[in-house]
Amino acid sequence: MAAPPKKAFPLRLDPALYAAIERSAAGELRSVNAQVECLLREALAKRGVKLADPQPVRRGRPPKESDHGE
Repeated sequence: MAAPPKKAFPLRLDPALYAAIERSAAGELRSVNAQVECLLREALAKRGVKLADPQPVRRGRPPKESDHGE
């Protein structure tokens, strides 16, 4: 079953804040987008907001369909 698409929206940030997030993301080998999502999840968890676990991203080729008529 495919995960629902992520919600996209524009976000305006102070350039210094963006630069700090960019450095933090590079240090953790993440994209800026993934880092923002991670930081938001951490902040919400600190406040006691419960979230469903993120759906893992499937990478690579899709599995081959088996041919049962061999």
